[in-house]
Amino acid sequence: MKISRFPPNFGANHLLTKSLKSLNLCLTHLLIFLIFTLSVNSYKISPNFRQIPYSKHCNDVVAETPSLHLTNLTLDLPTAIFAGGAEIFGHRNGFLAGKGASGSAWFRTHFVYDTTNDHVFMFEGRLGLKGMRDHGAFRRQLRMVSYRAPKIPVRRSQAVFQLHGFWNADSGKVCMVGSGVGYLRNVNVVLNLDYLNVSSIFNSFVNGTLRNLGNVGDKNYFKGIEILGVSMRGYDFMLVEREKVSAVFSEYDDLGNVSLGFETSREVCSLVSGSRVELVYSDDCGAGNCNVLGGGSGVVPVFMVFDEVECMEDGRVRYLLRLLNSSRSTFNSPFDPSTTLVAEGVWDGVKKRMDLVACRIINATGSLSMGSVGDCSIRLILRVPATFSLRERSVIVGQMWTNKMVNESGYFGRVSFRSQENRQPRLGALKYKYGEYQNLACLKKIKTRRKRKTYPDGYSSDMRFDMTVRNKEGHTAWGYSSPLSVGDKFYEQHQLVSDQTKYVVDGNGSSLMNISYVLNFKNSPNFMLGAEAPLTPSVVISAEGVYDANTGMLCMIGCRHLYSYNGIKTNNSLDCQIVVTAAYPPLNARNGGNVKGIIKSTRSKADPLHFNSLEFHSSSVYTYGAKQSLWRMDLEITMVLFSNTLACIFVGLQLFHVYKHPDVLPFISIVMLVILTLAHMIPLLLNFEAMFVSNHMRQTLFRGSDGWLEVNEVLVRVITMVAFLMEFRLLQLTWSARIEEESLKNLWVSDKKVLYLSIPLYIGGGLIAWFVHLLTKPSINNMFLVLEPANSTQISLLGELKSFAGLVRDVVLLPQIIFNLFCDSSVKALAPSFYVGMPLLRLLPHAYDLYRTQSSSWSFTYIYANPRMDYFSTVWDISICCLGVVFVFIIFLQQQFGGRFFLPRSYRENYLYEKVPATGTK
Repeated sequence: MKISRFPPNFGANHLLTKSLKSLNLCLTHLLIFLIFTLSVNSYKISPNFRQIPYSKHCNDVVAETPSLHLTNLTLDLPTAIFAGGAEIFGHRNGFLAGKGASGSAWFRTHFVYDTTNDHVFMFEGRLGLKGMRDHGAFRRQLRMVSYRAPKIPVRRSQAVFQLHGFWNADSGKVCMVGSGVGYLRNVNVVLNLDYLNVSSIFNSFVNGTLRNLGNVGDKNYFKGIEILGVSMRGYDFMLVEREKVSAVFSEYDDLGNVSLGFETSREVCSLVSGSRVELVYSDDCGAGNCNVLGGGSGVVPVFMVFDEVECMEDGRVRYLLRLLNSSRSTFNSPFDPSTTLVAEGVWDGVKKRMDLVACRIINATGSLSMGSVGDCSIRLILRVPATFSLRERSVIVGQMWTNKMVNESGYFGRVSFRSQENRQPRLGALKYKYGEYQNLACLKKIKTRRKRKTYPDGYSSDMRFDMTVRNKEGHTAWGYSSPLSVGDKFYEQHQLVSDQTKYVVDGNGSSLMNISYVLNFKNSPNFMLGAEAPLTPSVVISAEGVYDANTGMLCMIGCRHLYSYNGIKTNNSLDCQIVVTAAYPPLNARNGGNVKGIIKSTRSKADPLHFNSLEFHSSSVYTYGAKQSLWRMDLEITMVLFSNTLACIFVGLQLFHVYKHPDVLPFISIVMLVILTLAHMIPLLLNFEAMFVSNHMRQTLFRGSDGWLEVNEVLVRVITMVAFLMEFRLLQLTWSARIEEESLKNLWVSDKKVLYLSIPLYIGGGLIAWFVHLLTKPSINNMFLVLEPANSTQISLLGELKSFAGLVRDVVLLPQIIFNLFCDSSVKALAPSFYVGMPLLRLLPHAYDLYRTQSSSWSFTYIYANPRMDYFSTVWDISICCLGVVFVFIIFLQQQFGGRFFLPRSYRENYLYEKVPATGTK
């Protein structure tokens, strides 16, 4: 399970967090209100749109007729495209597949009046044009050249016009006049449409033009805009009804028993509308007879999108079928006439299928306003399978063919299509049918004997995990593995353990259960399957088999989806000679554990489809481990706050000590104080969030804590700032005391000697620590493997410098010990609370790390005792703790018996620094 949002846990900051959220909500509402107000003002309708003389511009098309009463008639155009209008959108005219489509259009009627002429109606409505997004790039001699778009003029994506006029139901002519809305309110236009009152698939398109009434030099002037839309009036489903009478679809009558039925056609439309299906071609596509669009184009569509035009209660439907040649094609882009089929169909509730007739759009002149429908030789059937299986996992399946002969123009071979596979179904009556895994060799290795350890239940969310896949050459790819069904139920990703119904395989009450999976991983540039790299951006493997909840063992047969050389699917597009095995770790495994598995091809090495075994491991965490990690994260945040607060207290007690005994100030090591001050200053200068989250990827895991992390981050920042200011004040007092007392200048010499000796000690100690670290390699760092690539734990120079800086802070008393040694001082310069408390704060993370390494809690990141900021391992933790205690004991003895108490008597020299009155003449 990949944790993407944590449950709230506020602690003492709950009230503050709620207040911040309430303030943020109020500001958001205020901003929305201001934006809405400005939007309404910007789209102020010009009051002159009705004052444009209709008769002057439209009387020769539809004569102006006196209106009578409001009527419920509509003349909407919800699905349309347009070409032109580059001037009003502020960018270059875009082209869609060479047909000049600049974007989508719509027309909505607001008021309709009948007139004294029974065949003429007066309309008032709005026309909207939405331009295609300009990405700021163009091609020049096969090279993509990017440019920086100018800030002025502003690029607008939408234009709206308020119109009124008349429609003649007999001729289908529409003429309307009006003006723009918003920034176009001074632009007057004329709209002409050919909108028939009764239509069929052959004349189902509405053609029209929008003409500017201004002059070429006027502001926001644009040339004529062509419009092509789908009619919504009086449609006659004559073609599909005729085909059903002719029994064209009868060869699929026997599929009703393997398909799902629906009570209403609206259920089918909600399932099909907007769906994108993959096209699966016959094996002889190389002969050039697979192009559904016709013609000799070498580009073969690989996807088809069902754009709903109309869905009626009696089961009759209309679609625009957009054919795409790439998965990267814009999903919500307006339809392109050259790559779109217009279709009509009907849902057969008895046969449990949808029968469709489709036609190509003919646009011989290259003008949108002249678009028409022709070549209605394409037939489709569509159904919803009642069962899923290893080889069939699509909610929508169907076939497409033509009634033309092989030697006729526009002929293509039979094409199957299916919705994207391995998606979680939302159909209650759908079932999964197992049956292809019984002969797997790995089934014999699964032991059903119950062990003491507890493993994930098959229905739990822990069965899904993100994974890292590695091939024989060591190259990696990343993806996910998720159950599709468990037993006789489909898996729901976000459910916790549901009812414990087991689908028993052997019938004797064992813990084995049937399970099906989908494994999907994206390829890296160097990732190879066998001798060649995969042809598609990702590898998808469908699998089914057996899972043993008592041992955590998984054994499955898999099918890999194949593609031809040009990236299209063919009938022979499955390689089902694959075995997938995996072992789940116990729920309470130390450091969370990893799911580990192998994807193995059972083909011979000489087979072109053979590939070397792939190893994979999970990069997610169990729910149990996530809960443990949440508890540990709260504990570590508390410890950070506690440690920084104690640091302020200990430095405050030291300041109180020097204020009470100001004569001890010169005997404090400047080097030690500089190290302490820098230790709190550097986190304030750098990105402070790094103390909580070590990189952007893990940062997203914590942002669901509803303010807990943010509140504590502010508190830690404030407390760290207080500690820094107090330490800087102590440094300032010590420095000033040294300067003011000229008789104690020899103490500067001692501090210089401290610096000269400390630097070699630190460098030498750092080198030794580095070599020791290379040998020990703290095991706690291995926990980072669950969220990062395998090479993320490699030691870097920057990481070693951070760890070395932590080691310098651990031995913060070393400069004071050396200083006392050089000046043989027995002055009680440091308060006991300071020289005991400050090292204690540095030893606590190592003591906590000893506890942490023995616990089984899994961690996303480290807030306290971060292994990347110091040397942490069992050896280092014990060594540093012992060394810190020794340093505290030495300071205590030095302040009692002198800085050189541990040296032989012959090496001791007593220096007495006294204040000598300065003499001089005035």
